[in-house]
Amino acid sequence: MNIAFFLTLKKDVAYLYDDYTIRQSLEKMKRHGYSSIPVISRDGKYVSTVTEGDFLWYMLDESVEDTDGVSIYDAEELRLRDIIKKKDRFTAVRITASMEELIELAMNQNFVPVVDDMGTFIGIITRRVIIQYFAIKAFDSESELKPPSFSEK
Repeated sequence: MNIAFFLTLKKDVAYLYDDYTIRQSLEKMKRHGYSSIPVISRDGKYVSTVTEGDFLWYMLDESVEDTDGVSIYDAEELRLRDIIKKKDRFTAVRITASMEELIELAMNQNFVPVVDDMGTFIGIITRRVIIQYFAIKAFDSESELKPPSFSEK
């Protein structure tokens, strides 16, 4: 099966640019109600995924500029790229990835970012969509069980 079947396109996904300020980033995450969100560069390349915890730990980190952490006022000057971890915990897959690769990542990530062959962000595949597909498929047999009804958020 082609993983494109599960893809939510970039135009339908909230994401952040890596040059957003911390304040802009937090405001957008709050508006959408997300606890993690993809980060891309202005040229569309996938950079990373940032979580609420990344913001919290960065702002509480006493090693930042040899101060007692980051104040909310600093959030207007600091850029999102300043807090993204060098070692990305949220791996992206290419659109040509196998279902096995997708499922392996989805077990540890709420969503899997998807990129094209040039590394350009094209969308995400959510864990929920994968589980929904397999749940409906499991109930699609000739048994008397009815599939659960799913509604998109």
